[in-house]
Amino acid sequence: MARKRLPPLNWLRAFEVSAKHLNFTQASYELSLTQAAVSHQVKGLEAYLGVLLFKRLPRGLELTQEGKAYIPVVSQAINKLIGATDELFGSNNSKPLIIKVNLVYFLNYLAPRLNDFITQYPEINLNIVSNIWSEDGEKDFHFDIRHGEGCWTDVYFDRITWDKLLPVCHPICVNGKEPPSSPNQLNNYQLLHVIGYRSGWQHWLDQSGFHHIDVSGGIRLDTLASAMRLAEVGVGIALGRSSLIHEAVKEGRLLIPFKQEIATNEAFYLISRPTTFENPDAITFRNWILSQVTNSDLKDLQC
Repeated sequence: MARKRLPPLNWLRAFEVSAKHLNFTQASYELSLTQAAVSHQVKGLEAYLGVLLFKRLPRGLELTQEGKAYIPVVSQAINKLIGATDELFGSNNSKPLIIKVNLVYFLNYLAPRLNDFITQYPEINLNIVSNIWSEDGEKDFHFDIRHGEGCWTDVYFDRITWDKLLPVCHPICVNGKEPPSSPNQLNNYQLLHVIGYRSGWQHWLDQSGFHHIDVSGGIRLDTLASAMRLAEVGVGIALGRSSLIHEAVKEGRLLIPFKQEIATNEAFYLISRPTTFENPDAITFRNWILSQVTNSDLKDLQC
């Protein structure tokens, strides 16, 4: 069956603006047309559809039942077309690339590398926001960098870290003592736990062969960023992720006291929606961040 030809876009636009104002004269101001031209376009649309979309009243317009049913569809289609046109062809200066990001990943991985992206692509404006308080259903982003096991639906995702779990602490003083030299000493130190991470201290100890260590005590925090900061200032020992501790270890802010490193299935992922790849800047950012990924996160670290 042949698809019915769509009515002219200018007729649909005249209908949409007239429905917004319920007045042909006011619609003509917005469309930069004469009142007669707007009225003529709406009449053309009505003739094409074979129904009246407006009741003509002495002081304006009123949508008919057919008009009320049609206006949401027309408005949605026009707004989607405007958005896609702006996304693809609009000025980059007015349309930043929105990146939601896990805070600890931003502070310890992305921030130290971001100047490289800015230097290579100065024309791309970035809008970076923490996703710590975001709802999963929110759609106002091009990319969302999340931590998890890669089990999301209705989105695209690229894995961007392959982490090993490593204890980290202040290099000189932890809980008023020297850093531990063996996992057997961990009962004498404050352990920093992160709520929501499946691979925690119990997993690391079990996999390392130190089942007897009691992990029931310690401090529980809702972000790894908080645990890493407390480890830096000597409050306790955190379980770091290899992709996140390079800078702190190289700069002497953190120490890896033991050689045991345990792999984890949890990782950071670059999440995107199908419409993300309509944006050339988004494609550039994705290619750049994937170029930063390395499977040898520990190559520069010394225990």
